[in-house]
Amino acid sequence: MRIEAVIFDMDGVLVDSEVYWDKSRVEFAHDRGKTWTDEYQRLAMGRSTVGWATVMQEKLRLDESIDDIIAEMKGRVIAHYERRMPTRPGAIESVHRMKQHFRVGLASGSPTEIIKAVLRITGLDQVFEVMIYGDDIPRGKPAPDIYLEAMARLGVSHHVTVGIEDSANGLRSLKAAGIAAVAAPSPDFPLPPEILALADAHIDTLEAFDLSLIRRVERTRSE
Repeated sequence: MRIEAVIFDMDGVLVDSEVYWDKSRVEFAHDRGKTWTDEYQRLAMGRSTVGWATVMQEKLRLDESIDDIIAEMKGRVIAHYERRMPTRPGAIESVHRMKQHFRVGLASGSPTEIIKAVLRITGLDQVFEVMIYGDDIPRGKPAPDIYLEAMARLGVSHHVTVGIEDSANGLRSLKAAGIAAVAAPSPDFPLPPEILALADAHIDTLEAFDLSLIRRVERTRSE
């Protein structure tokens, strides 16, 4: 089937923000005399707001509430964004490029305030036809719900949809939704081979996310 829609993740795909999230969590833990590890970061990546806050609460053995953890982390990450918006090379252009050929949507598990800030600063709020916020979806990635909702609002089926993700949880979410998956891991957070094997295509830069890649995915899915 011919692809009709492309759905983007945000953190780690459009903006190389996992570095900021990791840095903010390291700082958060350090201020409490604790240590945030790479292992914990990978567990938190790609999850819903409540999901990653729960990982932090459990792994750091915090007495603080989920709401308090979320509020402080939002403030820390937004402060980093205000200093510099870390868009990945070719990311903004890739959205505009896909818009020329397909319906385009966003499915991000990040907090709503952060998503809106990124989209406003980059101008992508004027490009995406549909924007699904993780805060509005009870079950976050790796559950398929956010992508199922995005497809429902776009009016397309999984047979004609491609999604692009950087994290293990994101790719698992795409596959659970039955969507063709493109893996675009951040250079700072490479994916292991068994996770890359879930994807229908793998790219190292968003500059490679173009029409020819979508056509290759179409051929792969039809084989």
